[in-house]
This record gives sequence, structure tokens and C-alpha cells, in this order.
Amino acid sequence: MGCGNVFFTLLISFSVALITYNIIISSNAPLKQELPGPSRSSSSIIVDPIIKMPVDKSRGGSGSKRLFHTAVTASDSVYNTWQCRVMYYWFKKMKETPNSDMGGFTRILHSGKADKHMNEIPTFVAQPLPSGMDQGYIVLNRPWAFVQWLQQADIKEDYILMSEPDHIIVKPIPNLSRDGLGAAFPFFYIEPKKYESVLRKYFPKEKGPITDIDPIGNSPVIVGKESLKKIAPTWMNVSLAMKKDPETDKAFGWVLEMYAYAVSSALHGVGNILYKDFMIQPPWDTEVGKKFIIHYTYGCDYNMKGELTYGKIGEWRFDKRSYDSVAPPRNLPLPPPGVPESVVTLVKMVNEATANIPNWGS
Repeated sequence: MGCGNVFFTLLISFSVALITYNIIISSNAPLKQELPGPSRSSSSIIVDPIIKMPVDKSRGGSGSKRLFHTAVTASDSVYNTWQCRVMYYWFKKMKETPNSDMGGFTRILHSGKADKHMNEIPTFVAQPLPSGMDQGYIVLNRPWAFVQWLQQADIKEDYILMSEPDHIIVKPIPNLSRDGLGAAFPFFYIEPKKYESVLRKYFPKEKGPITDIDPIGNSPVIVGKESLKKIAPTWMNVSLAMKKDPETDKAFGWVLEMYAYAVSSALHGVGNILYKDFMIQPPWDTEVGKKFIIHYTYGCDYNMKGELTYGKIGEWRFDKRSYDSVAPPRNLPLPPPGVPESVVTLVKMVNEATANIPNWGS
């Protein structure tokens, strides 16, 4: 028994020493900055000396999908809710088609409480900013909602598509991000060079040239989940700082939060592929073509000859703002002859969704 006890003691001591050694080795080992997504062989990864991120130079592979999770932030207003219901209807249809890398879906509801559509749309309830902090600019709740979701939710996919309630997916979306870069739509009104003096308050010269700030917002953007986890808190803090600064607030107005995301992405060395075919915005974009999303942010006003009357309420019109307190009725009238394909497609897709969504308008 004595020998047995000695042997047992030695075995325990050896095991403890081995575990301790492994812990020490692990704690001193350099951290791996792996890109989100399928594991890559070390032979195909290099480290970019500028952005300090591994870059996969191989375009081949096993053909496995790089799924992304679609996330949409929304309030519990009637206005946001009917748009989310239409958006989710088309998400489900397009997800099941070929060439789609679309994974899960989450409506990030930043009202702080559940609503009656929780069983219809996968939803994460986020808390809004403390009263008064958004200064009447409700969009500031978006980055804060993303911070909460990324910290608390179990997100299976390695990439995130940040989308909006007024997006309709017209084609299955592949994962457009590549080589550690995000994929984003370029907005003509996001002009970092024009506002360099303002942006240098948040993106100092030592961080790089102002051209490192891409002309994007946060949506639509496909980005690696781990990258977004780093960007989101900065995006929130930069948004709040910009809103508090009178010069910045005046310069950027309603697109302030978009600039804040572009700056935050650049601060973390996450560049973006500027993908013009990501979406269209009727009535200015007239053809759907190869685009993936219709963004119906602008009102569409036409006379009965099919002529655009922008700035003047048309004899025929579709404007989401007409339905800020009540959902649009089923079977909206189609545009008159001569109206562009993009507008016709938009109204037809809204009509199909409302015709098939149970309890529409309730």
C-alpha cells in the first residue's frame, strides 16, 4: 500500500506539472488572428503588413459555403415592423435558392421589450440607449443594439450581413466578402475627402490617409463576425462622440451614423470591396439587372404618363413614409405604363409579400 501511495502521489504530481506547463506555454504563445470562416491551410495564408490581418490568397477550395447571418435593426414602430415583415418574407424565399450563402436571420429589436411578431420573425431584444442619449436621432440605437447582439447571441455563421428593414432581396446573395475585406455598397453622398478636417477628430493622421475611410455606411455590408465584434463598440462610441460635437453633427446630419461606421471600420484596419451591384435605389436606379437588393428609401412619384414627378406628389406614388402609422394595404395599385422596371418590381414584391403574410395589417 505504501508503494502504491507513493506511485499515486508521483502520478498526480506529474499530471499537475504537465497541465501547468501547457498553461504556461499557451499563455505565452502568440495569438492567432484567423479570419472568420472555414479553416485555411497555413500555406495559403500571409500576413498583410498594413492591416495586420491574415489574407487568404487562394480562390479555389473545397466549394464549401461561407454562410453569413443577416441582421436587421428595428424599433417596434408600425413603420419599421411592416417593413421587417416584408423583408423577412423575401429573405426566406431567396435563402432556399441556388447560389445563396444566406444563413440565419435576426431582427435586432431595440425597443427593450418583445412584440407580437416574435414567433414570425427570429428576434433578439436589445435595450435602447438611456433616455435622451440619442438626442432625438433614433439611429444611434443601431450600433448599441449590434454591440449587445454580438456579445450575447449565439451566432453560428462566421460572417454578418447588416441590412435594413426597407431592403427587399431580389436575388440570392452570395458571400461577396473576400480576403479579409468586407463587401459594401458605396454611397455617393459619403465623402471622406470632402470632410477630412472633421473626420480627423476621429481618424487622426497617424492612422493613415483619409482615403482609408471607405464611402460606405453600415448597410448593406457583409463582414467577418470577429471583425464586426471589434468594430461595433468603436462604431457606437464614435457615433455618440460625433453626435455630441456640433461641427460634426451639422456636417453629417442624418448620415452621421454611416460616417461613424466607415471611420470605425478603418480604425480597425478592415477595408471593404465597394460593390455597386449590391443594391439599387428606385426611382433613380431604373433596372434591377444583376443587383441583389432593392432599397426603397426614396419616394416614387409619377404621373399617369409614367413620368417621374420627384419633388411633387404624383398621380401614382409609392412612398414608405405614407405608411408610418399603418401598414400598406394588400394589392397596392401597380404603376402606370412607362414607369421603370425597378419601381414595378418593388410594388409587385411588396404585394406578393403582403398577400402571403398571415394577419397582415394586424
